[in-house]
Amino acid sequence: MHGIPLKNIPPFMRIVNPGDEFMVEFTNTQIHKAKKASGIIFNTFDDLEHDILATLASVFPPCYAIGPLHLLEKQLVDESLASIESNLWKEEPECLKWLDSKASSSVVYVNFGSITVMSHQQLVEFCWGLANSNQSFLWILRPGIVSGESEALPLEFLRETSSRGMMAGWCPQEQVLNHPSIGGFLTHNGWNSTVESLTNGVPMLSWPFFADQLTNCWLSCNQWGVAMEIDNDVKRDEVERLVIELVTKEKGNEMRKNAINWKDKAFEACAYPSGSSMISLEKVIHKLQTFTK
Repeated sequence: MHGIPLKNIPPFMRIVNPGDEFMVEFTNTQIHKAKKASGIIFNTFDDLEHDILATLASVFPPCYAIGPLHLLEKQLVDESLASIESNLWKEEPECLKWLDSKASSSVVYVNFGSITVMSHQQLVEFCWGLANSNQSFLWILRPGIVSGESEALPLEFLRETSSRGMMAGWCPQEQVLNHPSIGGFLTHNGWNSTVESLTNGVPMLSWPFFADQLTNCWLSCNQWGVAMEIDNDVKRDEVERLVIELVTKEKGNEMRKNAINWKDKAFEACAYPSGSSMISLEKVIHKLQTFTK
């Protein structure tokens, strides 16, 4: 990752004296295991991270990019798996009906994932940044998103945005990102969210919290051209400016074009039978079959 600054490398990789730091020990353990593996599977596709995958393959056992998994699984229909979901929270599909009433590419989807937390002050800054942008938004506020403080939203904010904002506890994210009314995604840049946004051609505003989210943010902003970063010390003026730029300005349009280009490449990678991810999956299956003989 040529040019990546230290601030976008996970904090537990920047520790000078790791001592008993759990994440350092955990990561080192996984690296040692990986070197002994028969193969390593990645939820990505070759065009998106070709150089990174090539570098990993020079150090580790065979590396297989078989993603994006949510696209690949659409090629492999199995009704017996229909009841298995990966969400940690109960979805509220009512938001899809609300999106149906909005104009194309006009809504900012806001979701900071399953485990990201923020302070009440950060929550308030996001509130007024969204309100002052005058853009429509769908905001997913799951329980526990505010760390040890009140999760109550300012009443003035709720009154001011009642005609153009919707709150929900969780949602079917793939369907939301695929909805034509979505104009951008304000995200923590977790890998699943990042890949799902790319494969639906949706540009992002990035507010990474920890671990790989910091690196995913740098890749999205600097390598793939599909995102703009919000400072960790979030301020309402910056949120307002970037939301407006994302939805209505040329920078947002440029990122949207780049995201659509990555969407096309992702679908090509998962196309049967010659997509790069489909070919890698066949190799994984063949290797697994050799173990059972």
